[in-house]
Amino acid sequence: MKKIPIAILGATGAVGQRMIQLLHNHPWFEIAVLTGSDRTIGRPYGELVRWVLDGNPPPEVAHLIVQPSNVVADVAIALSALPTDAAREYEPLWAAQTAVCSNASAYRMTTDVPLLIPEVNPEHVNLIDDQRRLRGWRGALVTNPNCSVIGIAMALKPLVDACGIDAVQVATLQAISGAGYPGVSSMDIIDNVIPNIANGVEEDKIETEPTKILGVYGSAAIALHTMKMSAQVTRVPVIDGHTALLSIKTNKKISIEEAHALIANFRAPELVRGLPTAPTLPLAVHTHAERPQPRRDRDAGNGMTVSVGRIRSCPINDVRMVVLSHNTIRGAAGGAILNAELLVAAGYSGSR
Repeated sequence: MKKIPIAILGATGAVGQRMIQLLHNHPWFEIAVLTGSDRTIGRPYGELVRWVLDGNPPPEVAHLIVQPSNVVADVAIALSALPTDAAREYEPLWAAQTAVCSNASAYRMTTDVPLLIPEVNPEHVNLIDDQRRLRGWRGALVTNPNCSVIGIAMALKPLVDACGIDAVQVATLQAISGAGYPGVSSMDIIDNVIPNIANGVEEDKIETEPTKILGVYGSAAIALHTMKMSAQVTRVPVIDGHTALLSIKTNKKISIEEAHALIANFRAPELVRGLPTAPTLPLAVHTHAERPQPRRDRDAGNGMTVSVGRIRSCPINDVRMVVLSHNTIRGAAGGAILNAELLVAAGYSGSR
């Protein structure tokens, strides 16, 4: 198979770097274009980037000259790691011609933009047909969710399908890498927990995005799920790995044994199982009382598996559990790459 050329928008930031790292030796994709800010345009990537991951930039991208983000390249797919304001401006320019898989929040809740987790709602990709008709695009724009929402929505999916969900209370313990680089000041985060992220915007995302992801596609839109979400977020001194503590009120009563089995037996739809970045186990259930833990479990499935533990009854609601996901892989770069693979498999990539 001839590899599909892709662009990475915002390639010099932490998420863009993670995309480059994960695409090294990818069986389907090859990086053809990198874009960056004004100070980086026209210079070789390997000379200008401040690489914040382990090792060095892969040699196949080090020589690439950084391009401006407002000039659309002739590629089949663009992975966007742009900041929100830049994404709002530039992603539609690219989407008019090519398939854009965005990590930014700018268009996640836009009516005709799929908010995708391939194991959870791959059928939402069909919203692209409506998007193209409404906007006159040849390309497409899809987004992956907030980095905490991905793990939360994946853990909820088996329960939504089996017994329905009325309400969810969420408390998160979010890693410092979620703030980007250099992120939170060391004087603020060392020996500390910060009970706020982005002045409530992070909580808004957690309370709204799952209702779209777990909603139903039809009539050129997604009918939002009716479950109520209540979120409180914290930043904790962990490098990678977002933990979410869930208390869930179900519509139909189920036993803890049934909940455990539903989550443990959850598998991706057939279309998704063979995708290169898809983990064999989307959800891994831990039975030890002290798991999952970020340091020990965030890299499960090459960082793409969501770990679930402490599935117990709740004296206020029905079921409670602990959910852990790798925020920069599953929750950002890897999620966008998996979305790109889904677009190829579903015939929406614009690949040549």
